[in-house]
Amino acid sequence: MDVFASDASPFYSLSHMLEGYDCPAILVSVDYQILATNAHYRTEFGVVEVTNKPRCFEVSHGYAVPCDEAGEDCPLSAVQQTGHKERVLHIHQTPRGKEHVDVEMLPIHDQQGELLFFVELLRAVSVASAENITSALVGSSKKFNQMLEKVTRVSRSEASVLLLGESGSGKELVAHAIHQSSTRANNALVTLECAGLTDSLFESELFGHVKGAFTGANNHRVGLVEQANGGTLFLDEIGDVPLSMQVKLLRLIETGSFRPVGSSSVKHTDFRLVCATHKNLLAMVENGEFRQDLYYRINVFPIYIPPLRERQDDLPLLISTLLTRLSERKEYHLTDSALQTLKQHNFPGNIRELRNILNRAIVLTDTNLIERRTIEECLTIDSELSQSSSTALLSSSASRENKTSNAQQDWPDLKTAEKNYLSDLMSQHQNDKAKVAAIAGISLRSLYRKLES
Repeated sequence: MDVFASDASPFYSLSHMLEGYDCPAILVSVDYQILATNAHYRTEFGVVEVTNKPRCFEVSHGYAVPCDEAGEDCPLSAVQQTGHKERVLHIHQTPRGKEHVDVEMLPIHDQQGELLFFVELLRAVSVASAENITSALVGSSKKFNQMLEKVTRVSRSEASVLLLGESGSGKELVAHAIHQSSTRANNALVTLECAGLTDSLFESELFGHVKGAFTGANNHRVGLVEQANGGTLFLDEIGDVPLSMQVKLLRLIETGSFRPVGSSSVKHTDFRLVCATHKNLLAMVENGEFRQDLYYRINVFPIYIPPLRERQDDLPLLISTLLTRLSERKEYHLTDSALQTLKQHNFPGNIRELRNILNRAIVLTDTNLIERRTIEECLTIDSELSQSSSTALLSSSASRENKTSNAQQDWPDLKTAEKNYLSDLMSQHQNDKAKVAAIAGISLRSLYRKLES
């Protein structure tokens, strides 16, 4: 029972006020002492014996000093400096382990404006995990937390989001997290991969078409923007949208109206827009390759997705998570030397590359312990493929006359290695093509083509 939960307490009205919040809340003194907690807090994080005058940083982090003295941001300290409410993302110790928590600190002043107490509101971030593998997003490094804080801030708004990051860094997972944390989570998240689409195909995919609109249009087709009504539309690799289609996309975003291909009827849709790209859109604008008005329309709230090389502290957690997801029947672990080998790798393919490496390691190892030599063998595969590719390109540029013959000599080994790798995945995962395509980071269509070639 809280020490301030009686009518005799001078803080009864303040502690009772905490029950008015629909999330975990605590009352904190200016010297970090937890004075009271509400029922939501006790349910979510456990009972705190406030009679022992515990300090918030001791309970939530296990620190002996305030957060800002332990290398983290401290919302209480920030409020004391600014005089108004502050918000920060923290990793808290909970009965379930370490979890990401969105912390909002509200100051309480007396009539003279003197700071008396703080109300701290704590909302768990369910789309990410700091310690376990229950969420799609996992990590606890500073760069990851900075990214996640922006995700939690923008999710509840209707602002358009532009995700910026290298291929394989997890932009699609972040898009899913934004949707799941939004007020539109109960409706659809619809994804359009913009890369490789022609003008006509892009328009048909996005807006749909009516029967007979063009050769091969044998049926009416509902477009993705109509499917996204009430939910979220995710345009992956927005930088690849054909220039001629960008004006139609801009009109859709600004008015919510569109016409299916071949139709004279105008339709309306309401969606939240999330875009992603690995390209420098601003440079494309300057080169005339991307419309400036569209750029500023989609770049309302940009979020940088850090590459894996900037998240070295997350590598052990990511490895553990991926190994668990890749193998449903057997538990795998890396030796310390194997982990050190991976830490020295630059990961140009980011998390997608790490997943591939670990999947190869599972195939190549004979035990549940993955050793350094196995990891080195997995890394060598990419190196050999890269060298084969470079050799083919050099041979091609050295002699135009020998271009075709050189390519035929160099590339079969690469294709064979790739096909063998995919075949191994198919065997390991009981010919589940959808799962194998996801593991390999390719589309289902590409998987069929590569297996049949």
